[in-house]
Amino acid sequence: MTERPQPQPREAFRHYRRLSTRWMDNDVYGHLNNVVYYSLFDTAVNGYLIQSGALDIQRSEIIGLVVETHCNYFTPIEFPTAVDAGLRVESVGSSSVRYRIGLFAEGQPHTAAAGHFVHVYVDRATRRPAALPAALRQALQGLL
Repeated sequence: MTERPQPQPREAFRHYRRLSTRWMDNDVYGHLNNVVYYSLFDTAVNGYLIQSGALDIQRSEIIGLVVETHCNYFTPIEFPTAVDAGLRVESVGSSSVRYRIGLFAEGQPHTAAAGHFVHVYVDRATRRPAALPAALRQALQGLL
């Protein structure tokens, strides 16, 4: 029997990004719809990469394609709560990165949701796997 995932503390992450929820993110049950959590994962990872200079979404020759995602939900988040997205890198391969993301409702000590996000980096034109560029590897160091 596998152990049930548990909420993680803020100390489990290396970098944080503050993200806003939107009115349209709530579902009919009054909390963020499941797909919004994945959008927040994507925004947190790519926002970090852009801010660190590792990704130019218009001109980078190497881009990351999402090949795997996973999320565990612990407590609901609802609009208008701000979300702190915690990031860390779990593993780095020759052309891939596995990120761990934790979503914290503003002011809360443990994750409301946590999961992972795997990017395989490819040549923008050919879509074939490519070695991680030096600027990306350098940016990832801050998340290891």
